[in-house]
Amino acid sequence: MELRRSEVIGLFLGLFLLSVSPRSSARFVVEKNSLKVTSPDKIKGTYDSAIGNFGIPQYGGSMAGAVVYPKENQNGCKDFSDFSISFQSKPGALPTFVLVDRGDCLFALKVWNAQKAGASAVLVADNMEEALITMDSPEEDGSSAKYIENITVPSALIEKSFGKTLKNAISRGDMVNVNLDWREAVPHPDDRVEYELWSNSNDECGVKCDMLMEFVKDFKGAAQILEKGHYTQFTPHYITWYCPQAFILSKQCKSQCINHGRYCAPDPEQDFSTGYEGKDVVLENLRQLCVFRVANETKKPWVWWDYVTDFQIRCPMKEKKYNKECADSIIRSLGLDVKKIEKCMGDPNADSENPVLKEEQNAQVGKGSRGDVTILPTLVVNNHQYRGKLEKSAVLKAICAGFEETTEPTVCLSNDMETNECLDNNGGCWQDKTANVTACKDTFRGRVCECPLVHGVQFKGDGYTTCEASGSGRCKINNGGCWSDSRDGHSYSACLNFGNGKCQCPAGFKGDGVKTCEDIDECKEKKACQCPECTCKNTWGSYECTCSGDLLYIRDHDTCISKHGVETESSWAAVWVILIGLAMAGFGAYLIYKYRLRSYMDSEIRAIMAQYMPLDSQVEIPNHMN
Repeated sequence: MELRRSEVIGLFLGLFLLSVSPRSSARFVVEKNSLKVTSPDKIKGTYDSAIGNFGIPQYGGSMAGAVVYPKENQNGCKDFSDFSISFQSKPGALPTFVLVDRGDCLFALKVWNAQKAGASAVLVADNMEEALITMDSPEEDGSSAKYIENITVPSALIEKSFGKTLKNAISRGDMVNVNLDWREAVPHPDDRVEYELWSNSNDECGVKCDMLMEFVKDFKGAAQILEKGHYTQFTPHYITWYCPQAFILSKQCKSQCINHGRYCAPDPEQDFSTGYEGKDVVLENLRQLCVFRVANETKKPWVWWDYVTDFQIRCPMKEKKYNKECADSIIRSLGLDVKKIEKCMGDPNADSENPVLKEEQNAQVGKGSRGDVTILPTLVVNNHQYRGKLEKSAVLKAICAGFEETTEPTVCLSNDMETNECLDNNGGCWQDKTANVTACKDTFRGRVCECPLVHGVQFKGDGYTTCEASGSGRCKINNGGCWSDSRDGHSYSACLNFGNGKCQCPAGFKGDGVKTCEDIDECKEKKACQCPECTCKNTWGSYECTCSGDLLYIRDHDTCISKHGVETESSWAAVWVILIGLAMAGFGAYLIYKYRLRSYMDSEIRAIMAQYMPLDSQVEIPNHMN
C-alpha cells in the first residue's frame, strides 16, 4: 500500500498523541503565572493567566504595571503606529501593560505590534469562555520568523470574563494596576534543579531547528558549569512515534521508522524520494541518547553538550555528512567508547522493542504537574514546562528560579542575569556617590540592598540608609567618610584605621571629624610657647616658636637655650668621638699584628725542630726554605 506525501504527513500528525501512549489519553497542562490586581479596590484580587510560549517571562521575579486598552486596533493585529498610538511609559510612571483581544491574527503578532509601540507586557483577553490555553509560537514562515525571534516582552492569556472586568474598569476611568508574578511559576524546593530538554537532531526543519541549534551552542557553557558543580541534573530527551500496524509495510513507514515501525520521525525534507530519511534522524537521536548514557557512566554527563554541538558543526545534512562515520569520529575525539555506544543502540532492524527509545516514549506522557510533551523543542524545569523564548539568559533565569532562595550558584548572579533595577534611583538602596560605592545589587530575582565589600574593605549597615566602612584599610575608601584636607604640603585626616571606626579630628584641629575639622590657634589658647623668651606664631594644624636673641627653642621641653653652648658641646662631642674611634682602630691593628707575628714564629720553630730532632713516626714537614 502506497500513500501520497500529504496523506502521510497528516497521518503522522494525527497519530502523534497515540504515539505518546497507546493505552492512555493525552493530558495537556497549561503553565500559569499569577496576575494580581492592586487597584482599583473593586476588582482587587489574584487571577490566573497562561504564560505565552514566546517572549521572555521574568522567571523568579515579578513586574508591576498599568493596564491600557487601546481605543483603536483593539485586537493588535495592525501596527499601532498606523493609528498614532504609543504605549511608551513616561519617566517615573509604571510600565505599560497593553490589553488586546484574541482573534483575527496570530498571538505572536499581537505581542510584537504592542512591543514595537512601547508595551512592557501584553495581556490577551480570550474571546470565548473556556479553560486557559498556551499561546504558542506558530510554525515560522518567512514573514513570522522576522519578528518572533525579536519578541522580548512577556505575555499572558487571560479569561474572557476577567478581560471584560479590566475593560469595564478602564472605561470608567479607573487606574488599573496589576502585578505579574512568575516567582511560583517554577517550583524551588531545594538547592538542586532537575531539568530536561526535548529536542531533535534534525537540522533541516526550518527556523525552529536553527533556533534550537543556536540555543544549544550558546547555553553549553552555562549548562556544563551547573552540571560540573552538581547544581543541576540534566537529561536530554527525543520524541518519536510509532507507525500504525496497517501501514508498517508502506514505503513511507519503512523510510521513516526503525524496529519495524515502532520508532519513527518525519522525513527531514518532507520528500521521500531524495535526501535523508526519517529513520536517519531516529538513529542519530538514539545515538545522542546513548552518548549521554555512556558519558553519565563515566561521571561526565556534560560531555553530551560537546557531542551535540560538535555534531551540528561537523556533520550537517546540507554537506552530506549526517552519518555514522562522522558521528564516530566525534565520539572518539571526546574519549568515549564507540563499542559501548553501539551496544546501547542495539539492532535497528530487529522486530522487537528498543529499551532506550521505549523509555523515551513513556517519558513523553505527563506525570505529576507536568503535561504531555507535544512541542519541539520543550524545556522542563523541576517537572514544569518552560514557556517563553528558547534563549540563554531567559532559560538560565528559569533554571535559577528553580533553586531554593539563597542557594543559587554564582552563575545565577552573573551580568547576564541582572534585572537592571539598580539603574532606576539606585534601587532605593544606600549609595556613596563620591566613592562610587552602592549597596544595590542586581540579581535574577530582582535587586537586593546589601552593604558591599570593596577592595577588601567590608561595609556594614542595613544597606538601605547606612553602610559604613569597617576594619583595617577602611580609610582607603573615600577616607572612611571622614574629613581630610591638604595645605602648603601638609595633609591631615580624621580617619583612623583602628578603634571603633569613628572619625576623630587630628591633634591641632577640632570638629565633628566628618564634615569639619577647624584649626586650633595654639598660641591664643596658650597651649605652646610658655617660656618668657618665646614668641608664638600659629600655623595650619600646628605652630612655630622662636626665641629672642641667639637662643634656640627646644620643643620637647618648651624652653630656650644658648646656641653657642649647644654648638660648643656639639663640637667637643664630635672631637671625642673621633679620638675614641682612632684609639679603637689602633688597638685593633696592634692585636692583629701581634697575632700574625706569633703565628709566624711558631711555624719557624716547628720547622727547625723537625730538621734536627726527627721522630721515627713523624714524617718530614716542609717549610718555606725547602
